[in-house]
Amino acid sequence: MIAPIIDQLAEEFEGKAKVGKIDVDEQSTLAAQFKVMTIPTLILFKDGEIVEKFVGSRSKSDLEQAINNSL
Repeated sequence: MIAPIIDQLAEEFEGKAKVGKIDVDEQSTLAAQFKVMTIPTLILFKDGEIVEKFVGSRSKSDLEQAINNSL
């Protein structure tokens, strides 16, 4: 599961980037807005714009690198 990785990244990037999870069953409008069709879908934003979108699981190091590249 990717949830523990997201939790770890949230702690590691606290104060530098916001990292969080959305329950698409509870937030179906938001999921539709960002065209989330597959779980997990990870979307990286910078200044309110999508920088990168990952569909499917990714390693923690891949996600760390993507976040660091967008800082």
